[in-house]
Amino acid sequence: MKANEIREMSVDDLKAKLEELTTERFNLRFRSATESIENPMRFRALRRDIARLQTILREKQTNG
Repeated sequence: MKANEIREMSVDDLKAKLEELTTERFNLRFRSATESIENPMRFRALRRDIARLQTILREKQTNG
């Protein structure tokens, strides 16, 4: 996800997307413990997307 795409989303959409990515990261960690995963770089992408969402969500909440 690009920062510009995220900035266009509403606060409710951001919260929903953040919840979705957090759940996906949780499930990916479980799968990696039990089996080998296809794309281990997905961990990095998820972590960065979550951080990007949290940053922009915080910006929107403080600026009003």
